[in-house]
Amino acid sequence: MSEQGLDEPGPKKRILFLFSDTGGGHRSATEAMIEALELEFPGRFEPRMVDFFREYYPSPLRFAPEIYPPISRVPQAWRFTFRAFDSKGRARAVTQISYPYVRRGAKRLVRENPADLIVSVHPLVNAHLVRAMRHSPIPYLTVVTDLVSTHALWYDRRADLVVVPTEEARDKAVEYGIAEGNLRVIGLPVADRFSKSLDDRKAWRERMGWRVDLPVILLVGGGDGMGPLKRVAKAVNEARLKATLVVICGRNAELKADLEKVDWKLPVHLYGFTTEMPQFMAASDMLVTKAGPGTISEAFISGLPLVLYARLPGQEDGNVSYVEKLRAGVWAPRPREVVDALRRWVDDPAARQRAAEASRRAAKPDAARQIARLIADQVGIES
Repeated sequence: MSEQGLDEPGPKKRILFLFSDTGGGHRSATEAMIEALELEFPGRFEPRMVDFFREYYPSPLRFAPEIYPPISRVPQAWRFTFRAFDSKGRARAVTQISYPYVRRGAKRLVRENPADLIVSVHPLVNAHLVRAMRHSPIPYLTVVTDLVSTHALWYDRRADLVVVPTEEARDKAVEYGIAEGNLRVIGLPVADRFSKSLDDRKAWRERMGWRVDLPVILLVGGGDGMGPLKRVAKAVNEARLKATLVVICGRNAELKADLEKVDWKLPVHLYGFTTEMPQFMAASDMLVTKAGPGTISEAFISGLPLVLYARLPGQEDGNVSYVEKLRAGVWAPRPREVVDALRRWVDDPAARQRAAEASRRAAKPDAARQIARLIADQVGIES
């Protein structure tokens, strides 16, 4: 064999990513890892994303992406659903009871998707898949995409490695039986573009038609515009803050149409779904959002102070206390509390800057690339 042949890379390593569109965070984390694999190891991997609910699980589970939004909008239902099985014993019981129902689909998933490594970013597939892979040599890696209040269903001791985003999540993993040697505290994988600062922030604002002489409040509610976003926007308007308000309505066209009818008393810009969220964050001065782990992680990287106005009970409770502990933001569940928090930061730029610096200190912009290197190590590819 020639020396040139010795330098040629081997066949691409096949990585199977298991996710589901029950909320946007699972998909975005997966896409961030796939992007990082290509950035770190160009042409060395063949990734495949599988929505296990939609593609392999039986009814009614295959409709989980459709069922998720209405349930998440009812706090009492979500709290009950989250807490009902959040213990080691109850989590084990529910997976044992449900396995016969999903066994055929789980085994077909493994059979139809040959891989060198399986990566899960969803808590509801782990116990089923590792059981279906009982005699398989394929390594199984779990990447936890909740920040702090991580559910027991994330953790199965049969996984080869478990990656968690925070020390708080690490403590939960140990509590639920994961050996410390199988744990890595790395961070939440976020798209690489959030780490890129704007070359000219003022020019970007000018191009978007934003005032450059006022602080910018960015108000978001997730890809579907979820949460009491309308009431918050109207409260900010009535307060007549000396700021520009930028509202991302996501795919919620009705919300955007309603806000377009408001008699705005401050400069305001309304947008639907956007792929430019990194630029929106980089050009803003403070963020008002629900307490989703992905948005919080993106805000940290962008150095944005946070006002958290909504959360999923149970699942996102820890996110709120985490942000407050870091002094990177505040919890403001009522519109008037949102206004009070924003007014302090608008009127006191030094206080806003302190929160921004705390947010930036909490950032883990390299998490996706670290996980990519961990994946490479598991399949024998050297950095």
